Amino acid sequence: MAEVGKMSVMEKLKILTDAAKYDVACTSSGVDRRGKAGKLGNCVAAGICHSFAGDGRCISLLKILLTNECIYDCKYCLNRRSNDVPRAMFTPEEICELTIQFYRRNYIEGLFLSSGIVQSPTFTMELICRTIYLLRTKYGFNGYIHVKAIPGADGEVIRQTGFLVDRMSVNLELPTADGLRNLAPNKHRKNILAPMRQIQNGITQNRSEVAVYRHAPAFVSGGQSTQMIVGATNENDYQILNVAESLYQKFELKRVFYSAFVRVNEDKSLPVLPGGPPLLREHRLYQADWLLRFYGFRAQELLSERRPFFNVMLDPKEDWAVGHLEEFPVEINRAPYEKLLRVPGIGVQSARRIVAARRSCNLDFENLKKLGVVLKRALYFITCSGKMMYPTKLEEDYIVRQLTEKEQRIRFGSDGMTYRQMSLFDDAGFAGNAEVISAQEKWQTAMGQL
Repeated sequence: MAEVGKMSVMEKLKILTDAAKYDVACTSSGVDRRGKAGKLGNCVAAGICHSFAGDGRCISLLKILLTNECIYDCKYCLNRRSNDVPRAMFTPEEICELTIQFYRRNYIEGLFLSSGIVQSPTFTMELICRTIYLLRTKYGFNGYIHVKAIPGADGEVIRQTGFLVDRMSVNLELPTADGLRNLAPNKHRKNILAPMRQIQNGITQNRSEVAVYRHAPAFVSGGQSTQMIVGATNENDYQILNVAESLYQKFELKRVFYSAFVRVNEDKSLPVLPGGPPLLREHRLYQADWLLRFYGFRAQELLSERRPFFNVMLDPKEDWAVGHLEEFPVEINRAPYEKLLRVPGIGVQSARRIVAARRSCNLDFENLKKLGVVLKRALYFITCSGKMMYPTKLEEDYIVRQLTEKEQRIRFGSDGMTYRQMSLFDDAGFAGNAEVISAQEKWQTAMGQL
């Protein structure tokens, strides 16, 4: 292996993009900043595009680690101290040059920067802060930037970084303090929650300042997020969802990301999962998380101590509906918006369209289809002007059989393996080998130009 100090930027890039692939807590939502004269880039809420990973995939952000060196020895982490893996470390200037060169070639519009812990949390956070400061000032980059706040780092460094970036995230890592103690003995729940609270307070204070002083600098304008690993410890879905709900309520997070556990290390403390990463479980948690954030559900409505795991065959909203048939059928032409949201097959947009459209006429099933309602799921739970779409039994067993017949199972994947972990670095979605090869060639050409 080449010595770290003698590595080329391309060698470092190959190592540090691959090392970042298990961190899924990145998103470009929630930010809208126009371009500025004399600056490079802009940032819009619609999202970011045109980035390339080491395997040739087109992604939205240049997603890298500052370094994969780490003083910690978390049992689930590929970059842990005790692993014999190639190590690399960028300088702040190298990250700036990469970001600018990739942006100028229209490959990216944003940066996601995380890091292993080198020397100390504060030292690592200072390097991240310096990198972003240079990128914003010396290089004039005005695009989207998301960085990880390092637990245990000095609060002033985190505050300074917050004025330079669009989003920050602090990984919770594992749902409970016990899980963290067993698998990440160098990390402590209190140290993780402290920067979360600091960022939340900074955002709240900044809102007040902006309200008074219009041109006050923004602090983490895109909000903060976190990530939990699912399946590395024995917490059930009910516990995980309650933790997520508590984080949304107490820390006003924008997103909680869930990452299906991938066994990358041989360690007796780690579970052996015969079926591979729990991807369907991860998917169900994302669906339930959506219900918490946009549909007015609470964790205790979706699961309980007596039934702590999600149904494999039904999505959480369908599962709730068949368990609460006393709430149905819902009359489309009279039901309030909040009740429409609880009908399987009716989303936020279609519920809004229904409320708006029925002001001028009574809606029928054909109208609902045009408004975006998924009737093959909704028809068991709704009426239009007192009538159901077909003669339907309002019985749990009957509805479950209809929802889980073969054509519906294709949508979910009967073995759960149609779902891919939320990684920007997997191969899912390619039509064939030719397309992969073409993307890789494009990547190699870009590398040659840099």
